[in-house]
Amino acid sequence: MKAKYRFLAAVAVLGLLMTGPFLVSLLLVWLDMQAGERETLARLLLSRLPTGTVMTLFGFAIGAIILHKLFKQYVEGLLRMAETLRLMLGANRNFRVSLDGPPEVRQLAAAANDLATQRDALMDDVEAQIARAKASVEEEKNRLAALMSELAQAVVVCNLDGRILLYNNRARLQFKALTQGPTSAAGGALIGLGRSIHSILEKGQVEHALEVIRQRLAAGKTALANFVTTTRGGQLLRVQMVPVLPVPTPGSGDADEAAPSAAFSGYVLTVENITHNIEQEGRRDQALLALTEGSRAALGNIRAAVGNLIDYPDMETELRERFVKVVADEADKMSRSLDQTMADFSDSLKTRWPLEDALAIDLIAAAQRRIGDKLNLPSKIEEQDDALWIKTDSFSLVLALTYLAGKLQDHYAPRELRFRLTSAGRLAYLDLIWAGPAMSSETFYTWEMDAMSVGGESSPLSLRDVIDRHGGEIWYQREKAAHRAFFRFVLPVATPEAEADPEEQQRSAERPEYYDFDLFNFADKSIDLDRKLAELTYTVFDTETTGLEPSNGDEIIQIGAARIVNNRLLHQETFDQIVDPGIPLKPESIPIHGITEDMVRGKPNIDIVLPAFHAFCEDTVLIAHNAAFDMRFLQLKEERTGLAFTQPVLDTLLLSAVVHPNQESHKLEAILERLGINIDIRHNALEDALATGEVFLKLLPLLEEKGITTVRQALEASEKTWFARVKY
Repeated sequence: MKAKYRFLAAVAVLGLLMTGPFLVSLLLVWLDMQAGERETLARLLLSRLPTGTVMTLFGFAIGAIILHKLFKQYVEGLLRMAETLRLMLGANRNFRVSLDGPPEVRQLAAAANDLATQRDALMDDVEAQIARAKASVEEEKNRLAALMSELAQAVVVCNLDGRILLYNNRARLQFKALTQGPTSAAGGALIGLGRSIHSILEKGQVEHALEVIRQRLAAGKTALANFVTTTRGGQLLRVQMVPVLPVPTPGSGDADEAAPSAAFSGYVLTVENITHNIEQEGRRDQALLALTEGSRAALGNIRAAVGNLIDYPDMETELRERFVKVVADEADKMSRSLDQTMADFSDSLKTRWPLEDALAIDLIAAAQRRIGDKLNLPSKIEEQDDALWIKTDSFSLVLALTYLAGKLQDHYAPRELRFRLTSAGRLAYLDLIWAGPAMSSETFYTWEMDAMSVGGESSPLSLRDVIDRHGGEIWYQREKAAHRAFFRFVLPVATPEAEADPEEQQRSAERPEYYDFDLFNFADKSIDLDRKLAELTYTVFDTETTGLEPSNGDEIIQIGAARIVNNRLLHQETFDQIVDPGIPLKPESIPIHGITEDMVRGKPNIDIVLPAFHAFCEDTVLIAHNAAFDMRFLQLKEERTGLAFTQPVLDTLLLSAVVHPNQESHKLEAILERLGINIDIRHNALEDALATGEVFLKLLPLLEEKGITTVRQALEASEKTWFARVKY
């Protein structure tokens, strides 16, 4: 029986005790009297009835007040103490019973606190021993996670259902870049722990690759499968799959002796985006076609003109000049065509040698140091573009510059060298300048074709090899007015990758949270109300709004959400988007959420954000604090967006009332304090969502103590609380 019903029963008993004996005695006397005596007694009772009634009611009221006070102090106080003790046993060890109430209750509370302190000392010792035992295993797991996180190649590990149980930072960034349109704008993600890889890769191809691996294992061959697939955004991915084979246990023999067709529990995918490579191949083919087709007619005209000049040596001067002009014009046209092709397809004309993006001034600085160390030859920078990036094999290019400097020192003895760095369109010009006599074309050709050697260091590469490796060009040129000459390196310009977002850099620096090996046993099931709470995947979310009246025109201005998978709150798999509400913000709400008009201006509206959020929380149970408020905003947008959030919704406010019915407050701040959860930032949608997620995980064992283990049971218990009656 609930406490309030017990109190009402006690008040009823008090009333019976106060009136019952009098009424029974009166009845017995009445039965022993004669008729006349009864009339006399009746008149007497009627005359005294008002005074007796007032005195009885007054006594009853005094008794009820005293009973209520005793009930509040002893019954409700002890019930609150019991809830607090349960908190101390599980959710918040540091919580203590407040020393309130009558002396007897305070003494009991003090004794309970003393016992909790002793218990904490024992648990600290046990936890220290457990921590020492787990330290080695945790170190290995974290080392693996850290290594996986920093690999340059995208790696994803899945169980046989296709659920992702490990991925690295490169995979997260790569698949985020693949996301096109609204989802990308609103912070959605394709990849996440517990999500299906089939949302990224075509399921049929993945299953075919698994079948190929099974066949290769059965045949005793290397278990490996490759395939190329297209994403929904039109990107081409090259995927390599290898199985996760069982680890041999001690005493079971070497891994090599295991059955080759042994069942595997999952697979590892390495993913490479080859869209750029394919596009580059197309551009290369286009460049070759332009060179061949564009030059065919010009070569024909030149051949005809030269043939006439050879066949008719005595032709008239005017006619000869016309043929010579044809040759000159066609040669000039071919030269312009080659220059244009070089400018348009400079990236595509590069050889297949792997080149890296480098800041050109850094490369010049490296060449200056090497020339100074090897040749003791001073150098200066005459002109440079500080922001110019080039595609280069930096080692071979620095070696080529040093080689030319050595040749100049041996043959022309310049006092110093100068560097000049400029650009024109998609080409970069790196000039090595010196003052001295002219150089013959034959000498330069010899330098260009000889194997490079400088300062006792030799290379099998020639200067021409280095230039071809870069897909560039080099030429020798004089500056007659300045009495100096220079070698010009023509190199392809590179576009450096955009700097990572500071928030992304901060997250990458944190300990990785991209793995959960327990998901090997994760079953791919849909949401079932009778499944255990601990087995489900959740999206915990919160909104910030222009006001508190969704039915009167208030709008969402921020949605924040995070996922809970396998009882872990994933801080790096979040949804965080500010929304343009399309209406002015209420000045009184700005100090609460800190979002200003400037912050929402130009952001996506709810028509763009809501589909992205709907995709983010697909196939998960929703969790919110005071969920009726947030869900009302979403429900009012169903007709406009055509999206309905039909999955079950759990409310931490109601669940707190289920677990702690005798606590005075179930605000999020009060629950956080009660459960010992420290949150630095509040009234930000994402931070409030993360706080709500922490609360839910703390409530799970408390719900289990009350026999509430499934979603259905949690929903039914929530509906019985008083707070479930609140509507928006």
